[in-house]
Amino acid sequence: MVEAFAVASGKGGTGKTTTTVALGMALAEEYDVTVVDADTGMANLLFHTGLTDADATLHDLVIAGSTRSVEDAVYERFGMRVVPCGTSLEAFEAADPDRLRAVVAELAADADVILLDSPAALGSKSAVLPVVLADRVAVVVEPTIPALSDGLKVQEYAASYGTDTAGVVFNKVRDPEAASDVAEKAERYFDGPTLATVPDSDAARAARRAGAPLLAHAPDSDAARAYQAAAGTLDVRAGESDAVADRFRSAVAPDSP
Repeated sequence: MVEAFAVASGKGGTGKTTTTVALGMALAEEYDVTVVDADTGMANLLFHTGLTDADATLHDLVIAGSTRSVEDAVYERFGMRVVPCGTSLEAFEAADPDRLRAVVAELAADADVILLDSPAALGSKSAVLPVVLADRVAVVVEPTIPALSDGLKVQEYAASYGTDTAGVVFNKVRDPEAASDVAEKAERYFDGPTLATVPDSDAARAARRAGAPLLAHAPDSDAARAYQAAAGTLDVRAGESDAVADRFRSAVAPDSP
């Protein structure tokens, strides 16, 4: 059984990687979770999970001619299996995004939940492929109308490839009352529910500086509790691993959205 979620946003800086790791840790209390940094151009997952010295990363798996196995780039961290991506520009330029399909297909055999930390914008094949591969997308936005517009573009694009919306995470919330108004508007347009309203958090910033996930660094913080609630709201719809893997291998994404 496995379901793949893309954690996506219409722009950078929304806290997408923090959200991916937090959801992963919370879901790992019940499921076998694999988190993949599918942002091959602007990787951040390795910084959030203390893997800056990782010997092998996703880049090593998606470069043509690589002899690395998928397991070489999988690390057990914080109750999850983590596949970080490197930060080398040279490796990014050499990466073949189509090879991500086979990597995720192989990972599907050993997971109940796969979380794909997706690129922030939909400007290239490597950026859109995680959204196309996923069963559903969790959209991370800040609680502003322009941010909602960006998030709706992600949903629209995902829907055009048959990827449903799992829900919306409102992140970096400074004014809960204003965020509530925005969330009400969001419910009219997004297909999924509001998964969480996560307060702006010094604890989250401190966790990033420490190279640790928020739920490990400050598990009792308001932000951590919000992510725990989000994971509880995220209903996992398991598919047959073999069927899901076959779908990954055959997925097709355009060269640009």
